[in-house]
Amino acid sequence: MDSAVKKELQVTACKVRMGIIEGVHAAKSGHPGGSLSCADILTYLYFKHMNVDSQNPKKEDRDRFVLSKGHAAPALYSVLAHRGYFDTELLNTLRQPESILQGHPDMKHIPGVDMSSGSLGQGISAAVGMALSAKHFGDTYNVYSVLGDGEIEEGQVWEAAMFAANKGLSNLTVFVDLNNLQIDGTIDEVNSAKPVDKKFEAFNWHTIVIDGHDFEQIEAALKEAAAIDKPVAIIANTVKGKGVSYMENAVGWHGSAPNDELYEQAMAELKNALAELQ
Repeated sequence: MDSAVKKELQVTACKVRMGIIEGVHAAKSGHPGGSLSCADILTYLYFKHMNVDSQNPKKEDRDRFVLSKGHAAPALYSVLAHRGYFDTELLNTLRQPESILQGHPDMKHIPGVDMSSGSLGQGISAAVGMALSAKHFGDTYNVYSVLGDGEIEEGQVWEAAMFAANKGLSNLTVFVDLNNLQIDGTIDEVNSAKPVDKKFEAFNWHTIVIDGHDFEQIEAALKEAAAIDKPVAIIANTVKGKGVSYMENAVGWHGSAPNDELYEQAMAELKNALAELQ
């Protein structure tokens, strides 16, 4: 990856993280930890990889994306805003009664959202349906989805995985955001699905394990996925709360909003990181 491109992605991801904190703080609720952990993945998909157009969100040949871990909506909203789907000022209306930016993605009101999601386990099924439709009608678009590592404790995820493999959905790529924490504690304490790669392989998927904060590894994984004739699961090792020191690897920030003092600290850290990149 060209160093200038990598730096541009890092700068964008930092701005996306700032948007996440802005939104959750303004709402006084939301899910910052898991939003911050998948920010780099979403940044790469929307700014470098996927065939999308913010000025034509419904174009027929666009790639589709489903945020299966729908509670990480602040990350998707921030990426969409910075990509030009709507004004970044709207991020401060997160979860407000009259805002289009509700607690989970809403395809009826938010430009760029291809599928409403939030009930864990269901998003991947929708993504499978989209990929099946493309295969059936001979469409060229690809489908991408991000799953949570706690989410894959849902049985519906594995029904969808079995179906995708049996139907040969090579146009489907999912990321598992493996940050090792969920609402009640660590993945290992609650109900571990590890080894995640081996489980997807058992369902006849191709798997790739990466550092989910390394843009070069994300890029290489997607290039590899494009050459595989079966669905692909990219297992992305990440840090919950990535980019905000007091949130990193802290289960308490799964679904809590920072107060004014902690908001200022988070924004100062992210602004310093941005300044170092620029």
